[in-house]
Amino acid sequence: MGLLTEGINEIIATTRQNAAPIGIINRGGSLKIVLFKGSHTVENVLSDGIFVANFVYDPVIFVMTAFEDLDKQYFVEEIFEDITIFRLEAAEAWILFKAELLQETKESFIFELIPLKEEVVQLNLHPVNRGFNSIIEATVHATRYVAHQDPNLFKLINHNFSIIKKCGGKRELEAIKLLINCINRIVRKK
Repeated sequence: MGLLTEGINEIIATTRQNAAPIGIINRGGSLKIVLFKGSHTVENVLSDGIFVANFVYDPVIFVMTAFEDLDKQYFVEEIFEDITIFRLEAAEAWILFKAELLQETKESFIFELIPLKEEVVQLNLHPVNRGFNSIIEATVHATRYVAHQDPNLFKLINHNFSIIKKCGGKRELEAIKLLINCINRIVRKK
């Protein structure tokens, strides 16, 4: 399984017809994820023991999956050993993982991952784009900001926005607008 690099790989996990961005931790060949309690993703992984890691390079989809449920049209059904799984249509590659619970903490579950199947759907070159990378960072900070409303996180989000405006393309700029709307909608509800 050669799609993952050392460190934390940002992917969009699909469990059933649910999608959420997560980081797969690859340290010394050991693969792990940390899933926070209260999410559909952790509930499905605990129940089913599997998930699909989708490699997606669309910043808008990253933001959408962090804060919204995707419509069914975003998913493609696949069959693996008589098990129906769902991946994202936008995935350029995907890996089906078995997830074994290692540890439970007050806020999260830690799983060890065992790759079951890997597929490259289409191979595209993605030059390093600071705008795309900054949307991922801003989205991570935003998910934490809406939970805790820490002003330092808001400063980090704005810092990333300045990089996106300078270095990003059309989709990254669309992703900023969506992220701002999601933050405002969630914070107003609280």
